[in-house]
Amino acid sequence: MPADRLLNNVLQHYQDVHHDARTEQIIGSTVHLLTELTNPLNLGLLTSHLLTAPALWKRSDQLPIALRIISIYNTAGVRVHRNQAQGEGSGVGCEEWTRAVVKGCDERSRRWQHLLVLTGVLMGMEGDDRRSLSGSLRNTLGNAVATAANLALDTQALDGPVGAGSIALALTYAFPLLSPHHQAQINCDKVIPVLTWALAGEEGLRYGEFLDVITRDMPPTNNGVATWSEKSASFLQLQQLESRPLVNAMGPLTKLAGFAIQRAEDSTVVLDAQVSLFDLSSKLLGAWSRSPFRAIDPAEESVRLSPETLQSTWPSLWRLLRKALFGIVATLQAAVARSLLDPVMLNERVAYDFATKSLHTLRNLCFISSRDSNKAFQAYTFAYMASIDVLTRSSSASDAYLRSARTSDPAYSPVDHLDRTMDIFYLSLAEHLPLSLPTASCEELIIKPASAYLEHDGRLSPAMVELFESAHSAILSVLSCPQHSSLTMTMVPFYIVKLFESFPHRISPRQFRVAFKTVMQIVSPPFPISMMEPHLSETLLEMLRYQAINAPTSPLPPAADSASHAAGEESGEELLSAQSALVLALIDSLPFLPLPLLEEWLTIAAEVLNTIADPGLRQPVKKRFVDVLVSGELDVERAAIGVAWWGTKGGRDLVAQGGVPQAAMMSGALSGDEAVSRL
Repeated sequence: MPADRLLNNVLQHYQDVHHDARTEQIIGSTVHLLTELTNPLNLGLLTSHLLTAPALWKRSDQLPIALRIISIYNTAGVRVHRNQAQGEGSGVGCEEWTRAVVKGCDERSRRWQHLLVLTGVLMGMEGDDRRSLSGSLRNTLGNAVATAANLALDTQALDGPVGAGSIALALTYAFPLLSPHHQAQINCDKVIPVLTWALAGEEGLRYGEFLDVITRDMPPTNNGVATWSEKSASFLQLQQLESRPLVNAMGPLTKLAGFAIQRAEDSTVVLDAQVSLFDLSSKLLGAWSRSPFRAIDPAEESVRLSPETLQSTWPSLWRLLRKALFGIVATLQAAVARSLLDPVMLNERVAYDFATKSLHTLRNLCFISSRDSNKAFQAYTFAYMASIDVLTRSSSASDAYLRSARTSDPAYSPVDHLDRTMDIFYLSLAEHLPLSLPTASCEELIIKPASAYLEHDGRLSPAMVELFESAHSAILSVLSCPQHSSLTMTMVPFYIVKLFESFPHRISPRQFRVAFKTVMQIVSPPFPISMMEPHLSETLLEMLRYQAINAPTSPLPPAADSASHAAGEESGEELLSAQSALVLALIDSLPFLPLPLLEEWLTIAAEVLNTIADPGLRQPVKKRFVDVLVSGELDVERAAIGVAWWGTKGGRDLVAQGGVPQAAMMSGALSGDEAVSRL
């Protein structure tokens, strides 16, 4: 069909709403016309009518149409560039085609629709390093994109959700192609609310409503097994949500949001964006807490989920949740980075409120971030650690945060996986705060909740092991603070008993050694407790020595915790028994002993080492003993004692040869059992 006749047909079809198949035909014909029309005036006419066509804009779901507009002009631009390079097509060159299309963005259509066309043209002509336009026209087109975006932002409140969504969508695709000069022209103060709405609102994650839809759609559990069918309406809705333009482009969207947050002139806009992220995270957590999935431990998925759920719907749900996590955290990271430099946000009251809300946002997302190492990315680490750094500047802010984040009953040991996950986050964060808290707060907000888990004697799932480890770390962080010496004196005996009870069933050799070494350092000089209880360090070593002598001698299985397993693989660590691990803990503690005790305990450690009967288990312990003496772990005074003990006081023979006793005899006497040379 001739192009002019096809143009008339397409313009007629623009006037009515059609079924999906006919609409696709119209879009295909439009792309064809954009590449084949020879009269630039017709290109502008086609664009003008396309942006007001009822066939597209009277449909119920308009944001996918906005994406199609970008796609139409992107595809047409690529074809025009290719035709020009090959000497084919209508004969209209790239620059003439660009000017003709842009002229079709007239007063009959909205500014956000102009932005869609300009974005598509920019992508088609300059995407993938095509460089189809001259420098001046490329600059003009970039300026037009920035201007159209700002004009659209001025009227987006009147344009409704489709206008806001189209602005976010177009800028997401156009932003990487704009020069820094044109990027800086975008009104960041006005674009931030649009982008946060695009992330959280009805065109984005819909404030987590999809989780409530899934919960309502699931049948009651059968013998504890949850079933969520791939044929259910909720799963279809989830798939549709994943394919939505803004959800599909969430990575570039959050990158644009980060840029805008860094460049915004009004700090209040950034604070409002953080509130939006916090609200979204709160609604996601609330919806998850109402879901039957909240109680499912990852280690029990194979028995708590039906096969269909486990293989089909469950992975799709977590794919969307991970996307939500990355989008929220990446945007939050930009806001946290800004808060460290912005004079308004550095105000004490604002800074502490901002850090607290950031940590609450991350806490709300911990049911996602705790799974499959989902939090192992730089933006999460920065937002988490920077917020903690700000919070630790204030004792009252640290205290207030822990009180708002802790469980209502510190002695309560939850059986629900979500509650355990929240407690892991709480204890892991709490271990950073003891230096900022008074002793009474440390006891109430850290020691008591952590102690409840030290006394747990139920089944140890991987999540429970992690919670148990977090409890140990939180307690050690309190005990390590010199200002809490009064609390340390009362806690150390209880903690050491729990430590011995936990090994080797609940904690690995590596964890036991780190914990015991830390306690020994705490109760030794120069910590104040060493002056108040000078015999405590030797008492703890005596307890350890007794445990080592009576400990099992069979090799332990590989460490279950990931940190210990990774450390063992990296260092090529040999197998250990419970006995050899305890002896290693004793040797690790030697550098912290008071000077008068060191020589005696060097001998005792060597003697205990020789009680390890298996040479394969004894050898790594012997190697560690020598490393302590020669690696610089001992300070100058202790090193001098160690050298003297090794060289002149029998230490070398005791360690290297086991200190086999010789028969007593007078100096110069001859042994009757040995052959004596007569020479």
